[in-house]
Amino acid sequence: MGRAHEVRKAAMAKTAAKKTKLYSYYGKEIYLAAKAGGPEPDGNLSLRRLIEKAKKDQVPGDVIKRAIDKVKNGAVEDYESVQFEGFGPSGSTVIVKCLTDNINRTISQVRPAFTKSKAKLGAEGSVSYLYDVESVVQFKGMDEETAIDALIEGEVDPKDIETLEDGSLKITGEPTDYNAIKTAIENKLPDVEFDVDEIQTKPQETVELEGEDMVLFERLMNLLNDCDDVDQVYHNVSNYDDGEEE
Repeated sequence: MGRAHEVRKAAMAKTAAKKTKLYSYYGKEIYLAAKAGGPEPDGNLSLRRLIEKAKKDQVPGDVIKRAIDKVKNGAVEDYESVQFEGFGPSGSTVIVKCLTDNINRTISQVRPAFTKSKAKLGAEGSVSYLYDVESVVQFKGMDEETAIDALIEGEVDPKDIETLEDGSLKITGEPTDYNAIKTAIENKLPDVEFDVDEIQTKPQETVELEGEDMVLFERLMNLLNDCDDVDQVYHNVSNYDDGEEE
C-alpha cells in the first residue's frame, strides 16, 4: 500500500507539472499575440485562435485573462523564441523549443540536460532539416470537393487533403497558412469543430531505441521537460511514450 501511494503521488506530481508547463506556455504565447495585434480577440485573429486552442487544452480562463490584462495594463515583458537541436543515442534527434525572457538562464538549463544524458547539442539547422513543419486541421462535416472550393475561395494552396477512415477530413499546409486554412473552412462550415488543430513538427524518419540507449534518451527527455523555460520537445524515437509532452 505504501508503494502504491508513492506511485500515485509521483503520477499526480507529474500531471501537475504538465499543467503548470502548459499554462505557462499559453500565458506567454497569448501575451505576445495580444501585445503584437491588440488585446481584443475580435480584432486579433492570432489571439482569437490561441484562446480557442487554449480552451480546447483546458487552460483555465483566469490564465488567459491574466495574460491579456498584462497588455491592457501596459506591462512590458520581452520574450525571445529560442530553438536548440541535438543528438541522442543511436540516431535519435531532438528539437527543443523555448520562449524565454532570459536566454542565459535558458542555456544554463538546457545544456546540462544534454551532458547528463550523454547527448550532444548541435548547431542551428543540424537537426531541423530532418523534420517537417506543417499546419494540420482535421474535422468532420465536409467532403474533399467542398473543402477544395472553400480553400480556393480563401486563396489557400494546401499541401494535401485526405479523407480518413472515420470520414473526417485532414488538411495539411504550410505553417504560415494555419490561420488562412482554418478561416476558409469556417467560412464554409461555421459550426465546424476541429478534432485536430495545430502546427505539427514531425520527423521524416524515426528510430527505435532499446536497453541503455532508451535509458539515456528517457533521461534526456525527463531533464528537458523539467526545465522551466522549455515549452516543447520534438523527437524521432517511435517507441518512446511521452504522452502529451510533445
